[in-house]
Amino acid sequence: MNVVAFFGSPRIHGNTELLLDEALKPAREAGHEVQLFKLNFMNIKPCQNCGGCEKTGICIINDEMKEVYDAIRAADRVLLASPIFFFGLSAQSKAMIDRCQSFWCDKYLMKKTIPAGPHGRKGLLIMVGGMKKEDGIHCGEITARAFFRTISVPAHETVSFLGVDAKGEILNHPTAMKDAFEAGKRLVE
Repeated sequence: MNVVAFFGSPRIHGNTELLLDEALKPAREAGHEVQLFKLNFMNIKPCQNCGGCEKTGICIINDEMKEVYDAIRAADRVLLASPIFFFGLSAQSKAMIDRCQSFWCDKYLMKKTIPAGPHGRKGLLIMVGGMKKEDGIHCGEITARAFFRTISVPAHETVSFLGVDAKGEILNHPTAMKDAFEAGKRLVE
């Protein structure tokens, strides 16, 4: 089973990364291939809304999204982990998602979806933020749902935590690490 994970936080060893690492443990322990993209360290230009992908389903921008596109096409499982910034997914996550417009064109204009493969395609969304209102979770969920459906992932689970801001504070949450591990386990079952 091919597992692809997107780490959308600029903060290394912070709450988002701790949760993502925990969610990936079941896949790694089961011997599944795991490919991790640390979006903050990648050369990914924002979508230019140029229309270049409308006839071919292929983005005309030449950068590290090529690796992301290939990984998404080969994936059985897709994880997206992002902090919540200003009631939405991080800019790093959003830039990658916006560049998946080429998949949208492929799916909806050219009627070509990514084949499900023998394991099907499922997703997991992990979000963590300092605010206490659920608005950020709802906004991030809506964006992620559009992303997952566009890349032919028909179902995903969401694990989210609010009121967690300081680096490493998620380790003080009574169930967070267990929740992330269990969600990762369900993903690869």
